[in-house]
Amino acid sequence: MYGNVLNLFTMLNALLIIDPQNDFCDPKGALSVPGAVDDCMRLVKMIQRTGEKLSSVYVTLDTHHLFHIANPSFWVDDKGNHPEPYTIITSELVNSGKFRASLPKYQNYAVEYVATLEKLGKYDLCIWPPHCLIGTWGHNVYEPLSNELLKWESNSPGRIVEYAEKGSNVRTEHYSAIRAEVSDAADPMSRTNFALIERLKAADNIAIAGEAFSHCVANTTRDLIACIPTEKLIILTDASSNVTGFETLGEEFLNEMKKLGMRTMTTEEFLA
Repeated sequence: MYGNVLNLFTMLNALLIIDPQNDFCDPKGALSVPGAVDDCMRLVKMIQRTGEKLSSVYVTLDTHHLFHIANPSFWVDDKGNHPEPYTIITSELVNSGKFRASLPKYQNYAVEYVATLEKLGKYDLCIWPPHCLIGTWGHNVYEPLSNELLKWESNSPGRIVEYAEKGSNVRTEHYSAIRAEVSDAADPMSRTNFALIERLKAADNIAIAGEAFSHCVANTTRDLIACIPTEKLIILTDASSNVTGFETLGEEFLNEMKKLGMRTMTTEEFLA
């Protein structure tokens, strides 16, 4: 028994929370994810319980401009109207003229971008409600979780929650906290976040939670397994939910990770 307790305190246990922001987690959010409030409250209880057993906490922040390739204002249809949120735009639709960039200077890039997504086997381009806009309430961390993270910091002076922003490049989607869907040679922020990877590598256990399971959690985890041993990674199954209508993506991701041998736990099981 003593050895098990000692082990919990000598091992380095990291918590990676993906995009726990108002626009995803609050029912009034622009892209509210059903179940996200409960996800956050379970994380709050887990952080309270685990306390100093958590050696580090990392929080990613979806960070967008209003004009963005996955927002309606970037595109118009063949009648000149901006697409409705949740419209899927494919190469076929762009090449046929059904959709085009709203600004002519982006047209060639738009054609290339959707083609590159398909070539790389990425998700088809989905138009989202504008969300997590820089400087807005929606960009902020959901308040109950934010307050608990501050308490975690204050209980050990000098310890900080590390925040990593992603998504401010208007020319590419950035689901994963590790890299953009299509990197931009002119923007280092769209390329691999080696600093975050190296910090996470130092941990013995890395618990992953946040929103949304079907998109940002899934893509971040897939990128992490390319550079961090799978046995270090843990998916907290009760602290992450799918975007409505994309539940199949979440199921496929979870099955994929289980086949790779990744551990899954609830927030009550982690560091119990």
